[in-house]
Amino acid sequence: MARKKRQIPQQFQAPVQENKTKTVYRDEFQSNLGSRVEDLGRRVEGNSKKFLYAIAALALLGALIGIFSLWSRRQTIAAQTALGKAIETSQLRVTSSPDPANPIQKTFKTEKERAEASIGEFQTVADKYGNPVRDKARYFIAANRLSIDRDAATQELEDLSKMSGEVGTLSKFALAQAKTDSGKLDEAAALYQELAALDNPILSKDTVNFELAKIYEKQGNKDQAADLYYNIAKAASEAKDTEGKPIVMSQTARDAKEKLEAINPDRAKEIKEPEPESPFDVAPAGM
Repeated sequence: MARKKRQIPQQFQAPVQENKTKTVYRDEFQSNLGSRVEDLGRRVEGNSKKFLYAIAALALLGALIGIFSLWSRRQTIAAQTALGKAIETSQLRVTSSPDPANPIQKTFKTEKERAEASIGEFQTVADKYGNPVRDKARYFIAANRLSIDRDAATQELEDLSKMSGEVGTLSKFALAQAKTDSGKLDEAAALYQELAALDNPILSKDTVNFELAKIYEKQGNKDQAADLYYNIAKAASEAKDTEGKPIVMSQTARDAKEKLEAINPDRAKEIKEPEPESPFDVAPAGM
């Protein structure tokens, strides 16, 4: 049986010789460019494996980065969810009788029982996830341990208070409160003074200064306490919003004024709380 003749692609077929001689026009620029392209082609051909390996490596790196980013986002969501659930547990009601309106809502009979349950959940978060969630969980563990083992909790807060950032600031504030409850007023005042010197939006300066003023008052330094109470209440009474309207005083500011009234009534009279805006002061729409 005769073999079927294989069809050779035209680009690989030998050119047909023509008897007639053709005149060839030679372009110098085209000739030089062609030779350069051929030279580049030979170089690429010799290094083609290296280029392919490099491209493959970059593609693999891009894929790994994408996988890690996706995993990291999922881990972050899972960690924040777990932390939020533990925080909810730490804020559940302590009562001897369930709420009739919500009988399925979990409650605790004692502060100790709630603290132990919360610590267990926060410890699981700390063991399972990395920072920043881990350090936040450690802070909540120490804060809840205060009602169970004050000495151990104070040591944990001491360690955490040396950190920078949100956890360090909150731990130092909790540590100052623990020192106050233990009667270590000088140490507590020093911690509050450090916090008051920070330019940090994590804790309101009014909150820190109010606590510091209470320490001064306990120590018998009524003038220093009065100065802080006055500054808190006075600034709040004069605060305005972006439209120049008075801002209602915060609870801390009102408490500061009340404290000031008890230790220095004359200075307290200088502070006038902003009156609520009357509806008649608001111009009707379209005017």
